[in-house]
Amino acid sequence: MKTSEIKISVGLNENNLPTKINWSAEDGKVNNEQAAAFLLSMWDPKEKNTMKIDLWTKDMSIEEMKQFFHQSLLSMADTFEKATGEHLICEDLRDYCMHFAEKMEILPE
Repeated sequence: MKTSEIKISVGLNENNLPTKINWSAEDGKVNNEQAAAFLLSMWDPKEKNTMKIDLWTKDMSIEEMKQFFHQSLLSMADTFEKATGEHLICEDLRDYCMHFAEKMEILPE
């Protein structure tokens, strides 16, 4: 059986705040690439609960965080639709994403 590994390395300052995030995924041909944030969610089937880690570097701007969340929400709609076939609710989520982008003033001009 084949396995695949994804590695995430987080550099911390003296207050344990993330200063640097790097990740590698050999199967995806990603080697020690820099990132400014990540949202990791995993489903615990025994507890029927989501386990998560959300980290971002101290240098990530609020504007970047707004865009990151907008794009993450859109991606979640795509993933949910692919996994469940629930087209209508995913369209509702995409509509909300448009509303989010308008409220955050991050729509392209």
